[in-house]
Amino acid sequence: MNEGAQAEGIAAAFLAERGLKLIEKNYHCRFGEIDLILRDGRTLVFVEVRLRRNRDYGGAAASITPHKQGKLLRAARHYLQQLNGTPPCRFDVVLLSALEGIEPEWIRNAFGE
Repeated sequence: MNEGAQAEGIAAAFLAERGLKLIEKNYHCRFGEIDLILRDGRTLVFVEVRLRRNRDYGGAAASITPHKQGKLLRAARHYLQQLNGTPPCRFDVVLLSALEGIEPEWIRNAFGE
């Protein structure tokens, strides 16, 4: 299993421990990919997972550029078009600086429209 898949697994387990329910992993469409889609009560949560061991370039949070945010927003819109009705939604980010020994950082409502 590659590091990205490991990081996504850690993030999914971390969020499940906090009551979120996993709906889908690695949703792909022509606009991009969403790492995790979960439910938090009635809210649909789109999650970007970032592993960045080296902070020389700003760490994991800095790697989610406005361009990346735009791709995630377009992919989320594509996902929502397939649903009957639009639930409340938010974009969260889970940041990891290592694959073990350090608790992930969870940023709720990290960005949006």
